[in-house]
Order: sequence, then structure tokens, then C-alpha cells
Amino acid sequence: MAILKLKAPCKDYIWGGNRLREEYGKELDSDKIAESWELSCHKDGQSVITGGEFEGKTLSDYIAEKGKSVLGSNCDRFEYFPVLIKLIDAKDNLSVQVHPSNDYALRVEGEYGKTEMWYIVDCDEGAELLYGFKHEISKEEFARRIADNTLLEVTNNVPVHKGDVFFIESGTLHAIGKGILIAEIQQNSNTTYRIYDYGRVGKDGKPRELHVEKAKEVTNLVPPKYPTTAQGTPEKIEGGIKTLLRSCEYFNVNKLELDGTAKLIAGSGSFNSLLVLDGAFEVCSGAEKVSAKKGDSLFVSAGTGEYTISGKGTIILTDII
Repeated sequence: MAILKLKAPCKDYIWGGNRLREEYGKELDSDKIAESWELSCHKDGQSVITGGEFEGKTLSDYIAEKGKSVLGSNCDRFEYFPVLIKLIDAKDNLSVQVHPSNDYALRVEGEYGKTEMWYIVDCDEGAELLYGFKHEISKEEFARRIADNTLLEVTNNVPVHKGDVFFIESGTLHAIGKGILIAEIQQNSNTTYRIYDYGRVGKDGKPRELHVEKAKEVTNLVPPKYPTTAQGTPEKIEGGIKTLLRSCEYFNVNKLELDGTAKLIAGSGSFNSLLVLDGAFEVCSGAEKVSAKKGDSLFVSAGTGEYTISGKGTIILTDII
């Protein structure tokens, strides 16, 4: 078996809504679903295989049983499974936060830091997110503005539109705004330092924990340098259009807009992750056939070779280069 359909663990953070349940078929015994972890081998939420001989096992179990070759040789440089892929439904604003670099996170938290990419799946009219600073500020000003609650006066708020792409390097101050649905591809890490949380309280009635001192150590105090568009231009392929969204040392992400049959390759270098944003497909490798619809996530093992995707809709394809 080379093509695995995955069931995502879900999170009920206070800012979440219900689009993931109502539109994407996600399940959680809670009144809201903020995140679904579509490809995850993280201890805080593991993807579970549905169907076939590995039914009910986690993706981590599958990798342990079949060996690291199913990840591909490009993953050999990573100590852990390299990526974590999510759908995020922000009904309310997320906290203003920052993620540490690998060096800092491994030393202080015992896991990778977090560089991530956001693809705006959908958004309300007028929705915005926070993306770094308007201009460079000093460490002293950063500390003062945190203390006197004026940090948002110097942050960079960006209007968003469906299809926008944001590359969030570790150290970049950021916050997803309300009314935005995002596909997030990130390093395999769950380390987040909150700096500002709008005075909200958690389920226990107490203010949620802030991590101000750690944030001061890792935040980059200059404006972000990346554009908010795809890194590549749309490329016509058999069966549709392929667009490079972002490629970096941690992940390589393409958008596939298909209407027909496309041929892809999961070679010896990397697995393929397929996240279906809309539409319905059949994914075939030899005699193996797996159906996938909006909200489904598939893991195609490295070494599968050529396989086909037939159908109409949009897929986020992630691999490691």
C-alpha cells in the first residue's frame, strides 16, 4: 500500500469556528473546530490512517513499520518527520505571536522551531492579518510597547484575498485575523510564543499564558521581506494548472488546479502530501485506487513512482526537496 488516506486530529481553540466541520467534514466532540492537523506525526496530534491494511494506525506507526524509506532520501537530513500541515478556521483573531528558530527551539523547547507558509483558502470581505512590523523598531521600543499595550500601533496589517500566500519565517511577528480560512504548511513543531491576546481568557476563566520574555529573545524587529503572492507563475500541465506557492529548505508547496487526469511522481527523494481544498478525485497507482474529496488528506509514499490524479478541483501538493 503506497497511498494512505488520513484522518486529522482536530483542536478546539477559543478563536475557532465551524467551517471545518460543516464544509470539510471534520469531527470533534466540541462546539468549535479551530484546526485540523491534516498531515501530522507530532506528539500533540497524530494523523490516523483510514482504510486498507493499516486502518486505525497512526502515520508514525506506518513509518516505523515500513521504514524511513517511505519518507524519501530528502528527509534524511531531518531528525523528525519534517512537516505539519493544517487547515485553520479563524472565526476570531488569533493571538499576536512568534515562533523561534531551530537553534533556539531545540535548545529551549526540545523540538524544531517553526517556519511556515499560509495559503488563503477563503476569507471574509475586508479580512486582515498581522504580518511583521511597519518599520524597524529597537528592542527597547519593542519591550516598551509590549508593556504599555501599544504594540499594535507599529505592526503591519495586511488585507487578504483568496489565493494569497504568506511566508512566515521563524522570528516573524504574526497573527491570523478573524474571518480567514488557511492551509498552513509548517515545520513539525507546536512551539508558539504569545505576546498579545486581546485580554481573552481560556476555558478555566483565566487569561491565557503569554510568553513575553521568550518572544523578546527571538522576534525579528524589521518588516517582512517576502511578497504575498505565489513564488512561481501558473504552469500548464497535463490535466490542469500547477503553481509553485513556496519552496524552502523545509518544504516545497504547489497548488494543483485540475480538470482531467494529471500524472505525478513520488520518487525516491520524497513522499507526496495531497490536501484536497475543493472538488473530488481518484488517485491511482497501479491497481491501487483511493478516492479523495474536499477536506481529505493523502500521503503518497516515496518510491511509489508515477501515479495519476483524476477529477476536478484544487489540491495542495507538498513534498521535500
